[in-house]
Amino acid sequence: MNINYTISSDACIQCAKCVPTCTIHIANPDETTSPRGFIALLGEYYRGNLELDREVKSIFESCFLCTNCVDVCPKKLPTDNLIENVRYDIVKKFGLSPHKKIFFSLLKNRNMMDMFFKAGYLFQSCGIKIKEDIASMRLPIIKKTVPAVSKKSFLNSYPEMINNGSNKTVAIFIGCLANYNYTNIGDSLIRTLRHLDFNIFLAKNQLCCGAPAYFTGDFKTVDYLSKHNISYFESFIDKVEAIIIPEATCSAMIRVDYKHYFHDQPEWQKRAENISKKIYLATEWLYKFTEINNILETRESKKTDKNKNITYHDPCHSRKMQGVYAEPRKLLSKNYNLIEMENSNQCCGFGGVTIQTEKSEFAEKIGDLKAEMINDTGANIVSAECSACRFQITDSLERNNINTIFKNPIELIADALDER
Repeated sequence: MNINYTISSDACIQCAKCVPTCTIHIANPDETTSPRGFIALLGEYYRGNLELDREVKSIFESCFLCTNCVDVCPKKLPTDNLIENVRYDIVKKFGLSPHKKIFFSLLKNRNMMDMFFKAGYLFQSCGIKIKEDIASMRLPIIKKTVPAVSKKSFLNSYPEMINNGSNKTVAIFIGCLANYNYTNIGDSLIRTLRHLDFNIFLAKNQLCCGAPAYFTGDFKTVDYLSKHNISYFESFIDKVEAIIIPEATCSAMIRVDYKHYFHDQPEWQKRAENISKKIYLATEWLYKFTEINNILETRESKKTDKNKNITYHDPCHSRKMQGVYAEPRKLLSKNYNLIEMENSNQCCGFGGVTIQTEKSEFAEKIGDLKAEMINDTGANIVSAECSACRFQITDSLERNNINTIFKNPIELIADALDER
């Protein structure tokens, strides 16, 4: 990847605006694991003055890639891109751990993914208690709350084309977690689109967006997944109004990061740019391009209904990478009492595959802070358009014995429409 890391490191003016916003620095207050620390180390590495040993590897793998530093940096230094690309060197030198090899191989094969999750569903049915209200289960061995596996994936639950008699069609890219675990998100999106009389094309040949592999540094897998998805989208892009995605990470990956990834492959970068023009986060598209804001009736009864008290968390890949934060709030506030938490923009602490599996103590520290913010609002529902956030926040709430449940805004919007 042809990024000049030396120029980026020299451009840092050491103002320290990034430091208090940095997620890993909050969990581990060390100058080394701060944005300006990362940039300084990257400069030394690319000058040949720093060996990429296991200690340095561990430092670069501790970044949550939340982009808070980029958001506040007066020079907008792309620290997240720099970290993503040095992780490519890490994978080249050290390879992938066995569990990552298996996971990323599955991402490239939809049939194998279907079989894997079907086996997971059978396993969880053997005496593991599922909490239906949060669509999760507690695994005592790892002391973590993880998403329950649905009996049937979202994409396998519907025909490819759902015709509602309209002259307008939208496509859905659902994402892996919503396809296999939180399937009510897709069900709710279909319910919403039916209320709006849109035909629905379920892009069944879609593969994972590639975000887990991209954030880890497995660019071989990213190359395969991104090129497959772009080629597939091109086969129907002119026939649909938009490709809508109810997942912030997937949307940001396809809409923004594909273009970053292909910066040294001009032909594919151009194709990624063309596709990105029709990629939308679901609430953004609903608010900007449909009549849903007028259809949703403001309900005065919500003011006395505690079940309508919600708070909203801003996923890193929604607000900071795509500028989407007002739209879900405007739609939700029609039928729910929206109570803002202290810092909705603070990362939930998910951080990617490596953080979750190898540095989970950092994820828990950040998750505890987010859980406390949510609890302080008194809301009984927390919402965010991201299933990675859902995974992390649900576990944080459960560990802290907080009864607030997580719902994707699309689920809440569909419920509000049904109440009409």
